[in-house]
Amino acid sequence: MTRRFGHSIEKLIFIFSLYCGLGHAVTWMPFGPDGGDARSIAADPSNSKHLYLGAANGWIFESLDGGSIWKRLARVGKRDDLVLDNILVDASNPKHLIVGAWVLGSVDGGLFASNDAGLTWAGISGMAGQSVRSLAASVTDPKTLIVGTLNGVYRSTDAGLGWKLISPEGSREIHEVESIAIDPSDPRIIYAGTWHLPWKTVDGGEHWSSIKEGIIEDSDVFSIIVDPKQPSVVYASACSGIYRSENAGSRFKKIQGIPSTARRTRVLMQDPNHLNTVYAGTTEGLFRTDDSGTTWVRTTGSELIVNDVYVDPSDSTHVLLATDRGGVLSSHDRGNSFDATNAGFSARQVTSYVADVQRPSNVFVGIVNDKEWGGVFASENGGLSWIQESSGLGGRDVFSLGQASDGTIIAGTGHGIYRLNGAMWSRAGSAAPSSAAKAAGKRMPIARPGKSGKPASSRPSASRAEPALAGTVGDFDGSVYAIAQAGDTLYAATSDGLLASATAGQSWGRVLGAERQELLFVSVAKRVIVTAGLRSAMFSVDGGKDWKSLKLPEMLTQISAVAADGTGAVWVGGREGLFATNDGGASWETLKNMYIRDVNSMYYDGASERITVTAGGVSTMAFAVHLPERSVRFWDTGWNLRFARPVGDHLIAATLFDGMVVQPQMVDSAEVGKR
Repeated sequence: MTRRFGHSIEKLIFIFSLYCGLGHAVTWMPFGPDGGDARSIAADPSNSKHLYLGAANGWIFESLDGGSIWKRLARVGKRDDLVLDNILVDASNPKHLIVGAWVLGSVDGGLFASNDAGLTWAGISGMAGQSVRSLAASVTDPKTLIVGTLNGVYRSTDAGLGWKLISPEGSREIHEVESIAIDPSDPRIIYAGTWHLPWKTVDGGEHWSSIKEGIIEDSDVFSIIVDPKQPSVVYASACSGIYRSENAGSRFKKIQGIPSTARRTRVLMQDPNHLNTVYAGTTEGLFRTDDSGTTWVRTTGSELIVNDVYVDPSDSTHVLLATDRGGVLSSHDRGNSFDATNAGFSARQVTSYVADVQRPSNVFVGIVNDKEWGGVFASENGGLSWIQESSGLGGRDVFSLGQASDGTIIAGTGHGIYRLNGAMWSRAGSAAPSSAAKAAGKRMPIARPGKSGKPASSRPSASRAEPALAGTVGDFDGSVYAIAQAGDTLYAATSDGLLASATAGQSWGRVLGAERQELLFVSVAKRVIVTAGLRSAMFSVDGGKDWKSLKLPEMLTQISAVAADGTGAVWVGGREGLFATNDGGASWETLKNMYIRDVNSMYYDGASERITVTAGGVSTMAFAVHLPERSVRFWDTGWNLRFARPVGDHLIAATLFDGMVVQPQMVDSAEVGKR
């Protein structure tokens, strides 16, 4: 462990004190990588710097400094599939919050309320299971709330305690209500934007009228806003463009300047201090008009997907964006330029991990579903802070990571294998980047080839494997799901079989004798190699020269993890639990003192002679099976985990949707003072 990592432990102890009130007393601490999908922003009406942030994984975050630093408050509904697109802070009682939630690909969702400023949440029974797409409160009567769901429009007149459907029950027109707006002078006047045109009521829902005149037929209406000073001025955004009405919706006129092709305006937001200024958050960046929609300018790149816009009422130059993949962006010049402000906010999906063998505090993680904002993140302090390390990956999802014997970091993506050269990734088989490209950007040191030019092996020579290869595969473009190393040989489980490289990942060949099929897992320990798909597995005990089919446990329906350990045993895991064999699958055993189902990962930690295990479902446990006696140790991490890995003298784990979490180290403060 480097001295720098020793100082990081001191930081870890301090930060642990900040998180000790979050969830379980033994909850491991979240440390990013920062960013991900941010869905909605809302401010405390009594303090514009006190903000709440809703994510796509059920989490509510809080900022007390206007969005520079965030902290987790709670997971709404205690589930990770709720998309929190709407947050409402009660103007008469800022500790009273209501959020609307929906679930991707489902009609599920609901309304949830908090009476302690977001620390705890309870479902609102009258709206249980409703897919809530929009939520608004009356300016003149804060107890009057309006909600839009897939079923219609609902109203509460008692701050959310009771709800009544005010759109016609079973209506074939007023359903799938994506946007809601309430007239600032009269709470009975309500606008509802549906997935096919807008509607309006002037009598609190007794009667509804279509307000589609001027709007292209069958437009999805994503956002509606009413001018607070001139309620007759109404803006509506749709898949066909942005519209403005000067007669309270009786007729709309399409605003010019924002082409509708391949763009959706998800949110409209007026500057509360300059009402002629309107922001349009779209799937192709942020637009702004300063003349009520006559002219528009795009102030960000077109790659940005904007889910919400917040304009600070105390300082209109301060604008925040909630975005897909990029998290929260902050501007102090009216949106002309933005910086990421995601400290404390992480909603990343981490799939893979590797630690530098020579410097264990230098670690890398692979990300999926974040395109240019994802790829690979690196940390030189064991996961306490991260920098993006994705130049050259082209926004590809990273499914697996490994390290060659010369220290080169290898990434397996959805389209091929990449090697990290300096600060740039290059595709396996392609020419390495120029020296100038290597020098570009900041990156941490990793193991390098020795002075002789030969790889400086980071594994004992006894573990080297020399499989027979069927030539090279050239420019491989398949998916690479797992990478393992044995001596100077790398193995890759891919969509087109098992590949191997003895050139530090530069060139790859298909392993002879290994059946050519989609493989999701590969693990190596000494000369034992095991690789598997979902329903079949192969193994070799001579470094990949000869292969045999592995007979699986009869009760195992599907493989979800495999591992070879240093004792010569092979392990498989699945829905039915964890199994081990010492005789090539002729017989299998389970651990009598380990009750686990839905195994989703296993990793052989040779340095500590143990296998780390995690499980899916509702489990928040991380396990370690110590070899050879196979004793079991476990920790309640407080998180649903994807995998756990050793780093230094503790563990680090990937959650399903919330980035990485680190095991707290309870070090004697007197000892810390001696460092």
